[in-house]
Amino acid sequence: MTSCWIVTEGMAGTENQCLGVAEALGVMPEIKRINLRQPWKSLSPYLGLESDCSFTGDPLNPPWPDLLLASGRKAIAAARYIKKASAGKCFVVQIQDPRISCAGFDLVAVPAHDPSRGSNVIVTSAAPNRIKTEHLEDAKKEFAPLLSPLPQPRVAVLIGGNSKAYKMTRAITEELADSLKNLAAQGYGLMVTSSRRTGEENESTLKNALSHENVYYWDGNGDNPYFGFLAWANFILVTADSTSMISEAATTGKPVYMIPLEGGTKRFDLFHDNLLQKGTIRRFEGKLNEYDYMPLDDAGMIAAEIKKRMKL
Repeated sequence: MTSCWIVTEGMAGTENQCLGVAEALGVMPEIKRINLRQPWKSLSPYLGLESDCSFTGDPLNPPWPDLLLASGRKAIAAARYIKKASAGKCFVVQIQDPRISCAGFDLVAVPAHDPSRGSNVIVTSAAPNRIKTEHLEDAKKEFAPLLSPLPQPRVAVLIGGNSKAYKMTRAITEELADSLKNLAAQGYGLMVTSSRRTGEENESTLKNALSHENVYYWDGNGDNPYFGFLAWANFILVTADSTSMISEAATTGKPVYMIPLEGGTKRFDLFHDNLLQKGTIRRFEGKLNEYDYMPLDDAGMIAAEIKKRMKL
């Protein structure tokens, strides 16, 4: 393999899944961020008939890469176009379930909670990601001045919030704040980060409750310490709404506790149940205990299948 493209619509979550696979392969990809013109923008991936005039954004021109990693709804059209334009010479991998026939791709990687199956489909436990030992070691060194003063055991608390599937209600937030406050009082060092989905009121509730010397609450200023949190953590708490954060946490091999929220969907339930039944994650009920499990390595799993099929 001499060249690799990553094609997405520019969303960090989908792009990072592709980057995780590229890094597991040991290749340096060229990243292409695209959008679609009408009518493909509205009708993709079902319309088909893509041509070079279907896309805006970064150019999709030859020479075509040896390997294409694509993810996201709009990237499906680009993947099909490149497969056809390269006369089948580009090995095309679609990451995430395309929800159409998988026959137009060389390989499709889907998590276990999605339905697509077939001879060219590889099924992962969760979402591929960029969590690697060397990344965590680098982050541990980088954020040592900030996080090493916290007492052990240290707990990374990764808080999402409201989405189409979930609601982070006031009652849930207050209960979570009380549980975290109790952990800090017991001597745990807490490393907390929230998101825009958390909401101002919920974030205010958490910050007021967690004004404690054993708590570091990232305020959004300076370098994002997310990888540092994962590196320094002995335990990881993560809200149920984020497939990517749960996947990344479970790739570290550290105990992962899921914080329940109100709502859910069948897909989320399948995702959570699969990891709960395997013993990969546990539900957070206020207490933390050490436990062991086989860390996820979905990016490595996909990379190995690519090498096998490309005969590398």
